[in-house]
Amino acid sequence: MKIKNRTITRAEIKQHLRDNLDVSLGDATQLLDAIINEMFVAMHTEEEVKISTFGTFLIHKKKKRLGRNPKTREEAVICPRKSVSFRASRKLKDLIAEKVRV
Repeated sequence: MKIKNRTITRAEIKQHLRDNLDVSLGDATQLLDAIINEMFVAMHTEEEVKISTFGTFLIHKKKKRLGRNPKTREEAVICPRKSVSFRASRKLKDLIAEKVRV
């Protein structure tokens, strides 16, 4: 069985919320925006965002370091920065593993 590659959009999520929660599209939009905004605020303040049975978004602080341009081999300073990573929950990992075996 071939699994199709596709992207779930904000519009599809809003439609799903509207249909399953029996709310207007405007209310579904506000709900989705509020959830995403809350995640942004938490990550901006370097908090983990943990969604039970889905996974955890983590903030990593990367220090200033010396790097190298792979084409020219010239050394360059890489500025300190923050990055986001996602760690899937066990349940999500198990679900994905089952789909691969089908």
